[in-house]
Amino acid sequence: MNTEKRYYDFNTYLKNLYGCRVQKITIDAGMTCPNRDGSISTGGCIYCNPKGSGTGAYKKGLSITDQINAGKQALARRYNAKKFIAYFQAYTNTYAPTDRLAAMYEEALAIPGVVGISIGTRPDCITPKTIDLLASYTRDYLVWVEYGLQSAHDATLEKINRGHDFNAFKNAVEITANRNINICTHVILGLPGETRKQMLETAEKLADTGINGIKLHLLYVVKNTTLADWHEKGRYKCLEQDEYVDIVCEFLARLSANIVVQRLTGDPHLQELVAPKWALEKARTLEKIERKMTEKDLLQGCRIP
Repeated sequence: MNTEKRYYDFNTYLKNLYGCRVQKITIDAGMTCPNRDGSISTGGCIYCNPKGSGTGAYKKGLSITDQINAGKQALARRYNAKKFIAYFQAYTNTYAPTDRLAAMYEEALAIPGVVGISIGTRPDCITPKTIDLLASYTRDYLVWVEYGLQSAHDATLEKINRGHDFNAFKNAVEITANRNINICTHVILGLPGETRKQMLETAEKLADTGINGIKLHLLYVVKNTTLADWHEKGRYKCLEQDEYVDIVCEFLARLSANIVVQRLTGDPHLQELVAPKWALEKARTLEKIERKMTEKDLLQGCRIP
């Protein structure tokens, strides 16, 4: 880990690899999810609205090439980015026949300036054939696969209608490992019924799985979700900002120092957000995390025995 921060941040990782600013471009490829199309369920996870974290670009008729070219222009202006990673984010981006997946991925990789892909998916939507396809790109490109775990506790996964258990995640990691594919895990803090102790246990359970990256998300409430209904009826209360900051700091302290921290909180859309309002204060939340780690003299991995 070569970073001035107290955790191994994604920008530092990419700059060490490429020597310049590298930015992710979010792609909506028109996918769906087995937790919405009836294969597992039709309602999705309790916090997910029908957009599935997507931008709506696919429904607007924008191709993958269109989305990447627009993203390149915007990110070059804003960050002076020189290289880009195509991030297939919306819904489940391995949930399709292999030939369709190959066409999607290869359209993105063919665009000048794109040095890699990152594939957002579920751990129960991966097969050896899919992994073979992703591994075929690793000679020439950076490849990340992002598995939405959310929690290592099966009772929580059942409560949020996730549709898979922790073993499904461990199995996905096992078939992805040793293929030169980087594995990023998504974890949500503040899930219904989970205690601070249970959230930190998720960090501890991830410690020996061999993952390469982590994304931490605050559970915020958005419109048109089961969680919004629970919140309105008083069945769910969001974490306070300082609670979240404290848990993030202690979570990082329980992760290997070699795990790349890709995200420390989410980016809710103003028009969709119900609660908490502080979720819109991303810069302030990140500042608080860095300040808290300094005050407590915490470094990523320092709580590992």
